[in-house]
Amino acid sequence: MSDSQHPDPRLAQLAGWLASLDAPVARTDTLRAASSDASFRRYFRVDAADGGTLIAMDAPPPQEDVRPFVRVAELFGATGVTVPTILAQDVERGFLLLSDLGNTTYLKQLDAQSAHALYIDAIDALVLLQAQSRPGQLPAYDRDLLQRELMLFPDWYLGRHLNATLNEKQTADLNKVFDTLLANNLAQPQVYVHRDYHSRNLMVLDKGNPGILDFQDAVYGPITYDLVSLLRDAYIQWDEEMVLDWAIRYWERARRAGLPVSHDIDAFYRDFEFMGLQRHLKVLGIFARLYHRDGKDGYLNDIPLVMEYTRKTAYRYKEFAPLVKLLDTLDEDKTGVGFTF
Repeated sequence: MSDSQHPDPRLAQLAGWLASLDAPVARTDTLRAASSDASFRRYFRVDAADGGTLIAMDAPPPQEDVRPFVRVAELFGATGVTVPTILAQDVERGFLLLSDLGNTTYLKQLDAQSAHALYIDAIDALVLLQAQSRPGQLPAYDRDLLQRELMLFPDWYLGRHLNATLNEKQTADLNKVFDTLLANNLAQPQVYVHRDYHSRNLMVLDKGNPGILDFQDAVYGPITYDLVSLLRDAYIQWDEEMVLDWAIRYWERARRAGLPVSHDIDAFYRDFEFMGLQRHLKVLGIFARLYHRDGKDGYLNDIPLVMEYTRKTAYRYKEFAPLVKLLDTLDEDKTGVGFTF
C-alpha cells in the first residue's frame, strides 16, 4: 500500500522517515500514539533500537512549522532547563525525533502532598530561564499580539459561544478595559515567555525537574505571564492563599536572581493579576474557538474555571468594573438572574 493509500498517510511517511535515518535509532514497528494537543501536531512514542523510548513529532505543513520548536529548544536548552533533545529533523516535511521526557505530566501527579515541591521546582526552572533572557532572540510579545489575543474574547467567546452582540457603549467599555490591561502588560519587564507554562506541559522527572514541553510559541514579553500560566492554571485550581504563597516565593527568587521585578510585592502582585486577566480573556476565546471551529469539545469543561478566575480578578479592581457589569448583564440575559460575587 502506498503512502497515499494508507489510512494515515502522515504516519506512514513518518515511519518511512524514521527507517531512513543513517543510523536507525527507532523501531518503526513500535510507533504508537503518545499525545496530541490543540494544534495539528501529533506525538508518537517509539522504542529505541538500544532500549528506552523516543518521541516522534508529526507537524504537518502548511498548518505547522517545526522551525520555531527547533529554535526554542536550542535557546531554552542552553539556559539549563530541561527540554527534549532533538535527535533528528526533517524541517521540510515537519518531522522531528526527540528524547522522551516520559508520560507523567504535572497534572497527573499534582495533589495536596506533591504540589508544593513540584511548584517550587517549576518556579526555580522559570527563574533560571528568565534570568538568561536576551532581547532579539524571540518574537516580541508586542501590543499587536496582545491585542489580537484579547479580541478572541469578544469574537469567539461572547460573539460565537454566547451568541451575544455588544452595543456601542459595551464595546467602548470593553475596549477601555483592554487598554488598561495592555498598558500594564507592556510596562512590565521583558523576558523569555513560554506562553503555556502549565500542568499539561510540565513533566515530572527523576532529575532535572520539570521537563518542559510545547514551547514553540515562545516570545519575549511580560515577566509575570508564565507565572500566571503556572499558578492560575486552566486545568487545576489551588486556594488563593497557596497561589499567593507561591507567587511570593517566585518574587523572592526572582529578586535574588537579579530579575527586574518590582521591589514592592503589592505592585508585583497587581502586575500578576492584570497579566492574568489578559490571559484568562484570551483563553476563554481560545477554548470557544477550539469547540466551534475545530470541533474539540473537551475544552468546554475548562471554561467555568477560567471564568471564575476572570470574575474574581475583575471584581478586585475598580478599573475592571465595566467588565464585571458586562458579564453580569450577559448572565442575566441568558438566565434571567443576575450573577455577582
